[in-house]
Amino acid sequence: QRPLLQAPFLPPRPPRPIVGIPDPPLTDGEGPDSLFCYPLCADVLFVLQGGSSRVFAHKIYLATSCSKFYDLFTLDIGGLRTELSGEEKNGKENTKNGEEDEQSRRGAKEQAGRTKSLDIDKDGVDGGVRGLNRPQLLHQGSLRTSQSDNALPSRAQYSMGALGTGRALSGWGRGFLSVCLEHIDDPMTGRPRLMTVVAMDALIQEEPFKAVLQYLYTGSLDESRNDLMQVATIAELLEVFDLRMMVANVLNRESFMNQEITKAFHVRRANRIKECLNKGTFADVVFRLDDGCLPAHKPLLISSCDWMAAMFRGSFMESYIEEVSIPNTSVACMRGVLEFLYCGLLTPCPGLEPMELIILANRLCLPRLVALTEQHAVDELLQQATKGIDIDGQVLAYLELAQFHNSRQLSAWCLHHICTNYNSICRKFPKDMKAMSPENQKHFEKHRWPPVWFLKEEDRYLRSQKEREREEEILRKQHTKRGWCFWRHPSSSPHVS
Repeated sequence: QRPLLQAPFLPPRPPRPIVGIPDPPLTDGEGPDSLFCYPLCADVLFVLQGGSSRVFAHKIYLATSCSKFYDLFTLDIGGLRTELSGEEKNGKENTKNGEEDEQSRRGAKEQAGRTKSLDIDKDGVDGGVRGLNRPQLLHQGSLRTSQSDNALPSRAQYSMGALGTGRALSGWGRGFLSVCLEHIDDPMTGRPRLMTVVAMDALIQEEPFKAVLQYLYTGSLDESRNDLMQVATIAELLEVFDLRMMVANVLNRESFMNQEITKAFHVRRANRIKECLNKGTFADVVFRLDDGCLPAHKPLLISSCDWMAAMFRGSFMESYIEEVSIPNTSVACMRGVLEFLYCGLLTPCPGLEPMELIILANRLCLPRLVALTEQHAVDELLQQATKGIDIDGQVLAYLELAQFHNSRQLSAWCLHHICTNYNSICRKFPKDMKAMSPENQKHFEKHRWPPVWFLKEEDRYLRSQKEREREEEILRKQHTKRGWCFWRHPSSSPHVS
């Protein structure tokens, strides 16, 4: 009796690598809060307290966080010189008729100068709140429709500007006086830059107003402020009702409820930002790509990408030109990058090549976008494999490109697929496998599955099994012949009586 043959042990198939997504990086550089404090590429100037204070900001942040600012920045303020002239005449007539009532507070010359400098309607003169101590309105927690009684700086500085386009806002919304377009020196670079200049009512104080704007940038509120009532008043004035609710929660010692408000704020703003990207609203730069152009927004790019922040700073040409060329990039690929920078998500669109997006994301130093694209590429390959589509050729095409462009997780996944399907891929793509780099070939030899030693053992086992089967067949035949030699037919046996 011979021992049985034992089949070699096949080690289990190595599991597929899991593509991990890193956490969003901490904004230690040009985040929204830092961008508000150091307004690089600002395109809005707020004139406060009769021109004594100026606050720079960015349209895209304010408009996507506050409907009032969206309506303001989408107003048609061009081609309105005739309308303004009519308002100026009405203002002068109204000033003349109400001169006796107003003379107790200011002289006729100051009154006429104010009307001439602002080009606002008659409400700018007579629409003020009379009989009240006006600086106390903010401290009382309310601010009625009012206009400043103090004359703002000259029209050449804040109103019509060199471009001659502007509009009065006294009847449009509380707290606003006028809006115009002007060339203003950039506060960071010193270069003249076209900005929207908004003159605000003198009652709006600088620090509470900045707190409201900072909330529109970051979605957070400093709960330790001493002027929360003034912040709430200005928030209500600008129709930032979620901020007013946050202040109420703080005053009622229910600050824990503000977390949900902040989450809703970011979701709502992300949707509006994506809408602005699709429509090109408030865009201040255009990317020229291989198959077209794509408008974008410098403030959002600066606050979410160090590479973009470096490019749009004052030391580079791109900081003051309106069109930036990015060669070897498609519109679909660049749109994927912009959506990630704006919303922090990857939304694959038709025509998007994962490898092209990985290459661009690596150029822009965006490791999280690289990981998201790697995950998208792997999901696509697995879906095709589930449908019965051969993905071996695509994996071979991905491998060395992924290795060259620092796509480590995708290259690891491709190496695993090739190693676990090594024999079949070698039969289908012998030239491509031989053209692989020496490092990859060494990796295949070391990590191929089934391993070489198993194949050798399996071959030896099969050969031994065939040899034993052949020996057993010979023994069986010999046993059969021996049985035939001693066999006798029953009819030939002698009859025993």
